[in-house]
Amino acid sequence: MKTAITELFGIQHPIIQGGMHYVGFAEMAAAVSNAGGLGIITGLTQKTPELLAREIARCHDMTDKPFGVNLTFLPTLSDPPYPEYIAAIREGGIKAVETAGRSPEAYMPALKAAGIKVIHKCTSVRHSLKAEKIGCDAVSVDGFECGGHPGEDDIPNMILLPRAADELKIPFVASGGMADGRSLVGALAMGASGMNMGTRFVATKEAPVHDNVKQALVKATELDTVLVMRALRNTERVLRNKGVDELLEIERKKGASLKIDDILDQVAGVYPKVMVDGQMDAGAWSCGMVVGLIHDIPTVKELIDRIMAEAEAIIRQRLTGFLDGMVETQRARAVA
Repeated sequence: MKTAITELFGIQHPIIQGGMHYVGFAEMAAAVSNAGGLGIITGLTQKTPELLAREIARCHDMTDKPFGVNLTFLPTLSDPPYPEYIAAIREGGIKAVETAGRSPEAYMPALKAAGIKVIHKCTSVRHSLKAEKIGCDAVSVDGFECGGHPGEDDIPNMILLPRAADELKIPFVASGGMADGRSLVGALAMGASGMNMGTRFVATKEAPVHDNVKQALVKATELDTVLVMRALRNTERVLRNKGVDELLEIERKKGASLKIDDILDQVAGVYPKVMVDGQMDAGAWSCGMVVGLIHDIPTVKELIDRIMAEAEAIIRQRLTGFLDGMVETQRARAVA
């Protein structure tokens, strides 16, 4: 399948693996790229630019296909050394960067000078248009269904994607609620040129996370995610667990007076406890509503091949069949 996204990144299938904290290691990115998608190493999971350079080199040893790096610009008092991270990305020969969080505008000149294609994660049309204006090559449009931070507008993809298609000139992919061939065809129908999957890729054999995490995703339904930190305007969709229930109780008691310090135990340092140690009740970790569509733990290649086969069958058989049926109906009416 050829789309603007496959052409932009030089990949076989219009499927991008989103950057995920303590998931986006070389093993994950290489598996996705080897299967024809665009694998992504999560930059800030690597504590230093030197460690990121090492992870990029490891991934090159595992695949000769294109892969990218996620670089999230965090609203913190002391920024990570972003210029050094970008240098590691450039020197590692990376040609695709997924940016997220704050606007990447300040770092666009350095990324562009290195010949890097930038796809920015956005949760609204206005932010997507800003990304286009500052020179991003593509946008990942994140609907309200997505795991992690869905923004504060609460617009689901059935509305957000067509709105993005109405406004954007650059290509975009759909993110949030993406799991299978139906997701891909739906995204394409609404104007996207592909899809970005996060949560679904965690439930694969190659995902470098504790098996407890994968089993939790298979067991969960679409009713098992909740939103936290709304009062802080830092809304995050997470999988419900005992730690999250504690967080929600604190939020209920504190109300509008909630401060981040009130919930540090439930949000700080959670990812290694969950992803590495398998402590499923440790606290808040990102998970999309798409968890309701996860029923197995295939290899990455099995998953991507299945998605593409489903998508082709839907397009060639189901959708074309509707048109063929319509023609036959019209002919019957004409004869009558």
